[in-house]
Amino acid sequence: MKAMILAAGRGERMRPLTDNTPKPLLSVGGQPLIVWHLQALAKAGFAQVVINTAHLAQALQSALGDGGQWGLEIRFSDEPPGALETAGGIATAQPWLGSPDNEPFLVLNGDVFSDWPLHQAKTLAQAMVDRDQEACLVLVQNPDHHPGGDFELLPTPSQGTGDAPLAQARRATHPPSTGRSYTYSGIGLFRPSLFHGVPAGERSPLAPLLFQAAQQGRLCGLVHQGRWTDVGTPERLAALDQALTSQRDSPHV
Repeated sequence: MKAMILAAGRGERMRPLTDNTPKPLLSVGGQPLIVWHLQALAKAGFAQVVINTAHLAQALQSALGDGGQWGLEIRFSDEPPGALETAGGIATAQPWLGSPDNEPFLVLNGDVFSDWPLHQAKTLAQAMVDRDQEACLVLVQNPDHHPGGDFELLPTPSQGTGDAPLAQARRATHPPSTGRSYTYSGIGLFRPSLFHGVPAGERSPLAPLLFQAAQQGRLCGLVHQGRWTDVGTPERLAALDQALTSQRDSPHV
């Protein structure tokens, strides 16, 4: 299975930290945020990773190289200034992500931190293929900065995937018709066919594609109950750095 890390964003909310440093290279717990992703991908058995770049692209490429130090093969998908949004970036990277069999690939937002076990992606991918799903999202409890959530899960779960049951997902209503909504974690599996209508090199958001898949009954999700942080502000970055540093320095770890 191939993986993609979304790393092209400008990081406006993180300024001035991102004026001279790409957001994925900001340090938490003693190393760049994106290195946590790369280490986790390698540990989970991934070998090929695509990273899209735009803002300060050369700095990111110079820092990561070809990925050999993590046992990975990294390809960079360069985007124009301002980047292409999520779906546009993924569509542009399709030459490296697509497959003749329409096999799912994993996508990680470069500005989230999570302990969701990435090795479960392969089991999840097989469940997607078996159920003819276009996308499957790892969801989390709604954080304070996003209380309305993004998606609801239908009440009848189907296949288990390790830490949570897999269920049909649909766009959240307000208030939620199922009683509870969840936030998209920035970790998801997608089939290349989801992006067939998205022109490479053009800006395009992901949300409309997911909502359309949900309407067609081809979107599934699971809830991750473990650690997750949207590292979207300097304050959240500092809090995560403190937590990881304390964990690293604890004699009980």
